[in-house]
Amino acid sequence: METTFFNEVFPVEIMKYFEVKDHQVLCSVAEKLEYWLIDFDEKNEIPGTYPASEYESKGFTPTCVVQDFPIRGKGVYLRIRKRRWRHKQSRTIIQRDFSFIADGSKFTSELSDFLKDASRYASRYHEKYSQLLFSEHKEITETL
Repeated sequence: METTFFNEVFPVEIMKYFEVKDHQVLCSVAEKLEYWLIDFDEKNEIPGTYPASEYESKGFTPTCVVQDFPIRGKGVYLRIRKRRWRHKQSRTIIQRDFSFIADGSKFTSELSDFLKDASRYASRYHEKYSQLLFSEHKEITETL
């Protein structure tokens, strides 16, 4: 059910390469804010024509939080981790190339920039949301 929902809401390009690891509706009674926080991890599938037997997954790049389009009047923030692989012998690191994402796509410009690595640390979200996203003491956390 949840996978079907996310497949309907997010562009096919995201769902093809990323999987939803967690999602929450977070809110602050004091600020009267409610928003969705959705965690995406890149799937562990070697990009392109690289031979899978020669590479190993070496975790993720630093997590990036980007603001996406609202859903049902609630702010939407995507916490995204892109995967990286290392060649077993040469130790070179590879990552999937997301440069195919064109301007004018269904992505926000911040999400598009992050996937294309044009602006790794761009942050457009409002400061009162960032406090809620990164504080360890959330007033109310409700899992969908």
